[in-house]
Amino acid sequence: MNNVLELKGKRFVQANKNGSSGGAAMNSKVIVTSPHLLKLKDKIDQIKKYWQQEQRPFKGVLISVYYNKIVAKSNRIAGLFRGVDSNLAIVGAKFNSEKTKHIITYFLDFEDLDYTVELLIKANNIMVMHFQNGITKSIFDNNRIIEKIAYTQYGIPKTTFKQIIADASYIENFEIERASQQFKESIITLYDTKTDTQQLFKNIGIDILSSRILDNRTVFLDEKQAKILFEKAPYLVSMATENLADLSPEDFIEQSYQGLAYIPSPTIEPTVGVIDTLFDTNVYFAEWVEYHDMVDNSIPKSSADYNHGTAVTSIIVDGPKLNPWLDDGCGRFKVRHFGVAVGAKFSSFTIIKQIKRIIAENTDIKVWNISLGSNQEVNDNFISAEAAILDQIQYENDVIFVVAGTNKPNPNVVKIGSPADSINSMVVNAVTKSGLSTKYSRKGLALSFFAKPDISYYGGSEEEYIQVCEPLGAAKVAGTSYAAPWIARKLSYLIDVLGLNREVAKAMIIDSARDWNDAPTPEEVALYGHGVVPIRIEDIIQTKDDEIKFVVTDISEKWNTYNYHFPIPLKDDCYPYFARATMCYFPICDRAQGVDYTNTELNLHFGRIKDDGKLNEINNDKQNQNETPDTPQSYILEGEARKRFRKWDNVKYIAEKIQGRKIPKKSYSKNKNWGMEIKTNNRLDPQDGIGLRFGVVVTLKEMHGVNRIDEFIKNCNLNGWLVNKIDVVNRIDIHEKVNEEIEFT
Repeated sequence: MNNVLELKGKRFVQANKNGSSGGAAMNSKVIVTSPHLLKLKDKIDQIKKYWQQEQRPFKGVLISVYYNKIVAKSNRIAGLFRGVDSNLAIVGAKFNSEKTKHIITYFLDFEDLDYTVELLIKANNIMVMHFQNGITKSIFDNNRIIEKIAYTQYGIPKTTFKQIIADASYIENFEIERASQQFKESIITLYDTKTDTQQLFKNIGIDILSSRILDNRTVFLDEKQAKILFEKAPYLVSMATENLADLSPEDFIEQSYQGLAYIPSPTIEPTVGVIDTLFDTNVYFAEWVEYHDMVDNSIPKSSADYNHGTAVTSIIVDGPKLNPWLDDGCGRFKVRHFGVAVGAKFSSFTIIKQIKRIIAENTDIKVWNISLGSNQEVNDNFISAEAAILDQIQYENDVIFVVAGTNKPNPNVVKIGSPADSINSMVVNAVTKSGLSTKYSRKGLALSFFAKPDISYYGGSEEEYIQVCEPLGAAKVAGTSYAAPWIARKLSYLIDVLGLNREVAKAMIIDSARDWNDAPTPEEVALYGHGVVPIRIEDIIQTKDDEIKFVVTDISEKWNTYNYHFPIPLKDDCYPYFARATMCYFPICDRAQGVDYTNTELNLHFGRIKDDGKLNEINNDKQNQNETPDTPQSYILEGEARKRFRKWDNVKYIAEKIQGRKIPKKSYSKNKNWGMEIKTNNRLDPQDGIGLRFGVVVTLKEMHGVNRIDEFIKNCNLNGWLVNKIDVVNRIDIHEKVNEEIEFT
């Protein structure tokens, strides 16, 4: 087996984007006509009239644009509303019921609607005089036709006219969204109307305590308050979910209480954070657990409230001894356990506030396990409030959450429950000992697109249960709750013992679950994520003799973060390898943006460097190329980019398919190295992607089974790389040295 290599010492170079956007681009599948412009103008007039008559509790107006497709950022409104600044007015985004079109909500001033009507009238005047049969893309792109018009006569510049036509080609209709009634105790997120939340509710007639406000848009309302809101101002509600969450149940629980063996005292083992139900301090491994009871003393507690949390923590501390068939080679871990819930029901709102406080007060812990989950299915159009908080915490702090994929409470519940829709977290589903999905596992995806769960692991089944320690002794259980702690152990080992950052650690876990076979189907991804993680830690930090696996990490500061110094060994001036790469990063997210949840996109490009200096990507990805008059960018539709290249997903996996014919790749004459580029795009604020760390795992499989790792290490040293072998023995020695206590005499 070869050790995974860590390449350091040659920083990635940062570069801004060259060229321009090329101006307005029209939808090629649409003919923009005068009746269509007039329809849009009339609808704006109707919406203006509605808001003028409505006793609204805020200044300004909310308006939703029904686009005719899933639109890229560049195809959203840029001429109407507030022109190029219209993107800054977006307060929500979702898909239609078929998941084929965007519905994007904007918050505007009345003057913006007046301006829009004026522009549509002027554009229509030109249309009536010069384009009686409408404008197609071929006409739109024909400068000879477009330049003939005397735009000054119509009071509108040519560029503005073209942008209005481009906008109209993507717009189907304008509407005012109204949330469906929900009169239960709820966590409700409002559209951002630039109004203080307490004042907003006061204007509606609701007196709300500041303690019920999570941020300036998310609030906790009782049934009476929710009823008033939905009756008086349903257009304010962006998202709503019931507050009382059911603890996602375990399955096939068998209990055979018996005494458990002695455990030594802890020394320098890493600490994993656990946020769960209560913990029993009388169990045999209690010395390994620092317990904090966060449940209000006024809430009654029963003996059953200690089972789940104690069982989860027992896996993290002593899982391999309890389950020898799952001995991962990671040893034991200390746990700082926070009991935040009792029984099978708990307040999501309360736990959200507690999690923020817990993380802020325990900054020494990098890996956190959350095996609590809701019985309710996640919504296709927005991330749950619980998941959004986890994503925000992970963006702002150097931590990673491992989250259970949730279990089926009954056969009618199929989709995962919160917080398993957390995009930045490592979400874990369960498989049987044979590696098949369990009958209690639920399905992703999140927001109809994001690959959740991330991976799968053994969670127990009738074939082989997971043995845990509960307050009265050993118990055999099954559930995603008991799959997640095993992954928390592996992540803590990679981060706290081996010294890898969380981006690389997450990428290594996901990469280990993938193989060289065909990409999983959407159905398989929904159940298994990227696949089943190997049991032994050696199978994650080592690779086969015919493979070279290395990791790199850096920070994106500009549009292109690149490194062209990967000296892949040659054989007869060719590269006899199949290649793949996995990248992870933790972007800022915005729940108010609905289905367009992640603000930053990092796109991974890897391959040989051609003679013109461009990459020959292993997955033929033509996104994010520098555009110049001589080299126009290849146009890829937004829907295709999301499907083929996982655009906007924060986990990227690119790979060559291993085929029967093993044909080595030719090398180019000017540069014998391979290159890697990380292209950064932001939906809203251009600053969002600055300072975003990424971790990449690259695997090169030699076509003929030859071990070329020594040659690769030699080449790297000659090219200025510092090559560190991720060697378990050496890293453990370093970990022990760093943590040993020094006595001064």
